[in-house]
Amino acid sequence: MNYPNGKKQEYKKVINYANRGMDLESIINETNEYLLEKDIAIIYKKPTPIGIVKVSYENNKEVITRAYFASPSTLDYNGVYKGKYIEFDAKKTESRTSFPLANIHEHQIKHIRNIINHKGIVFLIISMNECYYLLNGPDLISFIDSQTRKSIPYDYIKENAYELEYNYNKGLNYIKYIDVIGGFTNEEA
Repeated sequence: MNYPNGKKQEYKKVINYANRGMDLESIINETNEYLLEKDIAIIYKKPTPIGIVKVSYENNKEVITRAYFASPSTLDYNGVYKGKYIEFDAKKTESRTSFPLANIHEHQIKHIRNIINHKGIVFLIISMNECYYLLNGPDLISFIDSQTRKSIPYDYIKENAYELEYNYNKGLNYIKYIDVIGGFTNEEA
């Protein structure tokens, strides 16, 4: 091909992973708003802990101009449902065959273990293969402790996680499976 300046140009596709999973978080945030509005559960997205270094003032408002992450964040969401503490994280993978364990940081795994030890409800909501799955914390820890793999096979997720349906008005139906993993009976529902 004849290029205008006589030079061949190559273009590289730049992949930005910074906002990977934001669509999942938006869906979960909408779901949580519905649950709060209907007085079903109180679940919030936790802010990432930051330390403020410098603040400037613009239009009589303080604006953070320099900050740092004060400590590693644990999981994305926490709250209360039927008197039980709940905490979970939203994860997305583009892999069609497995969920990389590298997507879960070591401090998050330790935190999941702590919640299990204190009888809280903990899980991951995973977006994979254009579906949403709820993987219970004990099942995740069991897999990690019994395997040497660096990823969870998709077949394991399909067999051990709950596939979540999405409803335009209600969002993801993850609360339905909290009843199952939390051991709530129909009288409490």
